[in-house]
Amino acid sequence: MRFTKLSKTLVLVGTSASALTGCAGGGGRQSLPPAAFVASREQPGEEYMIGPLDQLSIFVWRNPELSAKVQVRPDGRITTPLVSDMPAVGKTPAMLADDMKIALSTYIKDPIVSVIVETSQGTFSQQIRIVGATEKPASIPYRANMTLLDAMIAVGGLNQYAAGNRARLIRYNRDTGKQQQFNVKIGKLLKNGDPSANVRLEPGDVIIIPESMF
Repeated sequence: MRFTKLSKTLVLVGTSASALTGCAGGGGRQSLPPAAFVASREQPGEEYMIGPLDQLSIFVWRNPELSAKVQVRPDGRITTPLVSDMPAVGKTPAMLADDMKIALSTYIKDPIVSVIVETSQGTFSQQIRIVGATEKPASIPYRANMTLLDAMIAVGGLNQYAAGNRARLIRYNRDTGKQQQFNVKIGKLLKNGDPSANVRLEPGDVIIIPESMF
């Protein structure tokens, strides 16, 4: 009888330990479907939003003295002839051109304004940030059809201490307003050339690469 009770106790303890291990190991992380190394069909991404430190070319038709090449300041604003402290960050080039047109209408009749992004940094919501055990952690501008392989090439791959197969990707879900975590197997992708480990990235993704314990 005592043996039966002891057996039941051990079974319960074992079951509880397994459940705890599952919760700790899973962490609510999911896997992403694989992406092709080269997209079968290139298509445009989301509209580009101007970010701090972007280099812009402002062209005002028939008014070269009002045209200028400017850099977006860290505070997200620009200054051009006749227009000072115009907010630029978070706008598309077309939106900024419309705002510049309204501002310049005070001085000239029916201005035609074009905004061209010469050098892009993008907002944080349009960058891919890679941190941890990589050769050069960095924030890189997202571009349409970008994959994990593209991002790792941009930062020089993993360093010698990386636990690439324990990396995770953090993505903000705009529909739910919550962050999601996904497992990514960077070691399988870079060291083994496993195409199933290549995944498509989205603007704002953060890739965290831990170091190996050994």
